[in-house]
Amino acid sequence: MPASPFLPANDAPSPHIKALAALGVQRRYRSGALLIQEGESGDTIYIVLQGRLRAFLGDGNGKELTLGFYGPLEYVGEMSLDGGPRSANVEAVDATTCSVISRAVLLNYIAQHPEFALELMARLIRRARLATQSAGNVALIDVYGRLARLLNQLAQEPEASGERRLGERMTHQELAQHLACSREMVSRLLKDLETGGYIAVRERWIWLLKALPARW
Repeated sequence: MPASPFLPANDAPSPHIKALAALGVQRRYRSGALLIQEGESGDTIYIVLQGRLRAFLGDGNGKELTLGFYGPLEYVGEMSLDGGPRSANVEAVDATTCSVISRAVLLNYIAQHPEFALELMARLIRRARLATQSAGNVALIDVYGRLARLLNQLAQEPEASGERRLGERMTHQELAQHLACSREMVSRLLKDLETGGYIAVRERWIWLLKALPARW
């Protein structure tokens, strides 16, 4: 699975994450299962072994904003280790297996490997910066601008033809949740881009055929 497009390229799994995962309790979650609920207390982190998780915010009326997707050897839940409430919801996108690490196990591991504390802190800082950037995007950039930026972030390196395929399949609903807009808006914009020859959809994969226009 490609690296998460919603995390910095240098946020790759480390040997510490593999070692820490071996100390946890393995649990399996069906697609759609809610692992973490915003506002609840919790003292565990979840390291993905197989499958994929989605972190998101919800307003209680069905409107959601996706914060990120997390695949194998990425982890979620560390924001609550200060004793505060959970800051977001986390659900299983696919059937997912996680290693569940308690706060006690994590603190004991850090005591034995203090360099991991710096790694954990650096990741928290990167996530905080991403959250600030995402909030700014929603507030200051129109829906098309956010969609174009997301498509370019998701796109892989160009093929010989110059075309770029997205790194993973994403439904219109998933794109809308990440952009904080309606699925209908995303569908309309993608259809317009397809009609204009900027993108193509092949076997449910979105391809960028040429540079997307700055404005729409």
